Amino acid sequence: MKNTDSLGHHESIVGGSLWLRLSISCQSCPVNTLKLRLLLVEDTPDIALWLATALRQSGLEVTHIGDGLAALAALVPGHGFDLVVLDLQLPGQDGLQVLQTLRARGDEVPVLVLTARAGVPDRVLGLQLGADDYLTKPFDLGELEARLQALLRRPGRMKSFVLRLGALELSPESGQVLWQGQPLALTPREVAALRCLLASPQRPLAKDQLHAQVFGEEAAELEAVEVLIHRLRRKLEQSTGAQGVRIATFRGMGYMLSAAGPHG
Repeated sequence: MKNTDSLGHHESIVGGSLWLRLSISCQSCPVNTLKLRLLLVEDTPDIALWLATALRQSGLEVTHIGDGLAALAALVPGHGFDLVVLDLQLPGQDGLQVLQTLRARGDEVPVLVLTARAGVPDRVLGLQLGADDYLTKPFDLGELEARLQALLRRPGRMKSFVLRLGALELSPESGQVLWQGQPLALTPREVAALRCLLASPQRPLAKDQLHAQVFGEEAAELEAVEVLIHRLRRKLEQSTGAQGVRIATFRGMGYMLSAAGPHG
């Protein structure tokens, strides 16, 4: 892996560590690796390209936005980002205003502020407005990664991670299912089935595996899985609409979630 001495050296980072990948198990479902989502808010194109490339190769799913107002539009309730790297000098709306609005909404997503403003008052103000950390340009990429790791290790952060597909989110800890930030009314068995499907991204989950995880030692027929999936499929279609998620059936292989709409 190549290193960069500072922000002034816009080299590509080759390879990448896997520290930003999150393994989530569905009880006895196979363990799968999901990428954490980071929103990069930076208006300087070459810096944004360098950072986005480096962080993607470190294992993050990175979305880049170069405008403060657009950043707030992306950070609506239920946005699903796990981290935000926020520059202060932005068009549309200043980074401090973005941060203040975000915290006023009650959003506790970890925010690391990047800025060329080296003065102590600016750093203090950013922290007072709700920044979790502060990094002054120029900076070393290794230091940025270390600070992001530290944010994720803070008490309570791991509880915020969810299984997700698009705007559909499921908290393994609470069992709550959200679509665009709004709760869906599902039965415990429907939640259990959805949890296993979300934990098996991009590959079908066999019917017998679903049966074992949802029904356990109960003497339910294997066909009970078909009935359960039918109910869950109908509820997802009714609740999420045309831009929601679907359960696809693969004959002889099982079931798999997929995103609907133009990006599905």
